[in-house]
Amino acid sequence: MAKATRVSFGEQLAELGSTHPDVVVFDADLSKSTQTWMFAEKFPHRFFEMGIQEHNMIGAAAGMALSGKKPFICSFSTFVVGRFEVIRMSIGYSEANVTVVGTHCGVAIGEDGYSQMALEDIALMRTLPNMAIIQPADDREAKAAVRFLAEYDQPAFLRLTRQGLEDVHDDSYTFAFGKADELRGGGDAVIFATGGVLHNALRAAEELAGEGMDLRVVNIHTIAPLDVDYVVRAAKETGRVITVEDHSVVGGLGGAIAETLGEHQPTRMKRIGMHSYGRSGTPTDLYTHYGLDMAGIKKQIAAFMQQG
Repeated sequence: MAKATRVSFGEQLAELGSTHPDVVVFDADLSKSTQTWMFAEKFPHRFFEMGIQEHNMIGAAAGMALSGKKPFICSFSTFVVGRFEVIRMSIGYSEANVTVVGTHCGVAIGEDGYSQMALEDIALMRTLPNMAIIQPADDREAKAAVRFLAEYDQPAFLRLTRQGLEDVHDDSYTFAFGKADELRGGGDAVIFATGGVLHNALRAAEELAGEGMDLRVVNIHTIAPLDVDYVVRAAKETGRVITVEDHSVVGGLGGAIAETLGEHQPTRMKRIGMHSYGRSGTPTDLYTHYGLDMAGIKKQIAAFMQQG
C-alpha cells in the first residue's frame, strides 16, 4: 500500500517515544502535516509547538541537544531549511545532536505550488560538512531511518514526501547508513535514484529491459555521507551513469554523484531532475510535466543510451 514517508515517520516516532526517553519533538505550527501530532498525543510533555517561529525552534532544539536530549525538529522542508543560517551555526557548527525533518519535498506535493516545494534543500544541507542527509524511498525504509536517527549522535537531515510511495522493499530489508542499496543488477548503465522517484526509475528500467537495455538500479537513501566506493565501482563496471531525483539537479544527488565521478572516475552521465522552478498542479500531472513519471524517465534514459 502506498504511504507517504511523512506518515511512516510520524508512526515510528510515536513508537520510539516509549523506548527513547531522551527524544523530544519540536514543530512549527504544522504538526498535522508533519505527522508529529501522533507523538504529541502520547508524550505531550516532550512535544513543543513553537508556532511559526522556525528560527526559535532551531535554537531551542540545539540547546536541548547540547543538554543531553535528542530533538527532532519538523516543518515543511522549504520552511525549515530556509532558515539555513541558523541551522549552520546552531546545529552544524555547534555539532548539536538534532535531526532536522523536512516534509513536503519536491514537486509532487502538488497544488500548493512552488512556494511550498523544497527543490533546493539537499543542495543547501550538503554544504555542511557534518550533516547526514537521508531520503527514504518507502514506508519500511522511512521507519528504519527514523530508528537509526534516534540513536545517531550527529546533525542530520531527513527528507520526506507528502505523497504516498509504493513499496520497493520487502520485510527482509535492512537499512545500512551510508551504503548504496542495489535493487536491480545490470551492466549497460547504472541508475542512481532517491526518494519519491525511485519506484518510477525502477519501473522504467524494467520496461527498458524489454528493449534490450540491461540497467542497474541503485537506491541512494543516504546522500551524505555518499557511498563513494560503490559509486566509483558501479561507474567503472557500467561506463554510464544516470541520476534521478525530485530536486534540482544542481547540488542534489546528481551534483553529489557528478562531483564524486569528477574526482575519481570521469564517466558519461545524465542527470534527471528539476531544471526550473516548480508550479501548481496535481502530483501526477507535475511528474508528467517535468518528466519524472515512469514514461518520462524511460524516455530520457533511452535517449541517453542511444547516444552511443
